[in-house]
Amino acid sequence: MNRINQLLYNNTKGILSIYFTAGYPNLNDTADIIRELQKKGVQMVEIGIPFSDPMADGPVIQNASTQALANGMSLKLLFEQLRDIRQHVKIPLILMGYLNPIMQYGFENFCRKCVECGIDGMIIPDLPFKDYQEKYQLMSERYNLKIIMLITPETSEERIRLIDEHTDGFIYMVSSAATTGAQTDFDAEKRKYFKRIETMKLNNPRLVGFGISNKATFKAACEYASGAIVGSKFVSLLGEEETIPVAVDKLLAQLKD
Repeated sequence: MNRINQLLYNNTKGILSIYFTAGYPNLNDTADIIRELQKKGVQMVEIGIPFSDPMADGPVIQNASTQALANGMSLKLLFEQLRDIRQHVKIPLILMGYLNPIMQYGFENFCRKCVECGIDGMIIPDLPFKDYQEKYQLMSERYNLKIIMLITPETSEERIRLIDEHTDGFIYMVSSAATTGAQTDFDAEKRKYFKRIETMKLNNPRLVGFGISNKATFKAACEYASGAIVGSKFVSLLGEEETIPVAVDKLLAQLKD
């Protein structure tokens, strides 16, 4: 069974997935960050592939991508950094990146390298669902890689049910139509959206992302979904703190306090 499926089958609430940008703050931090997150009990990790035009990301992750690219990060180097990661790491790992660098690398080559490194799935924010079905679904299934699709408050019920029917892993429930970035709490409108999706009784579990930064937002996400994805807050801490362990500890403390 794919590690993503296994995690979500065994844990229906309270899952914490953490995103960071590969190559930030330092070029060779990737493996150390993943190992530290697993050590501190994080259940899934999303590794961001830096891109020069990250349209779904807010300023924190945009800046991290810019710095990572300046540091010399590339998709080829990322796969080299992840080559031996499964000697130490057991939790699910997901690559998150935009279509352009993946296409330049070659989609089947990308899938093959993912399998070699023990990657379990991918999130491609700018991949249209129709293109996924027509061009990428069969190949990703052949390699047992889960392509995770995003939904937003503007996504129609028809589209959500299509995504639920044709994907397998989890649905990334974007908390708002805005770009990524920390929020202090979710307003009534967002909670209404969470509740609406919950009442649809989808087959796939859901994780809430965009805006998770503290105890209130993490708790709200877990109330309406299987868990939450934290990105911008952790990326900020990686840039602010002197060491990776301190950044991880501070994040986990803020999600609990």
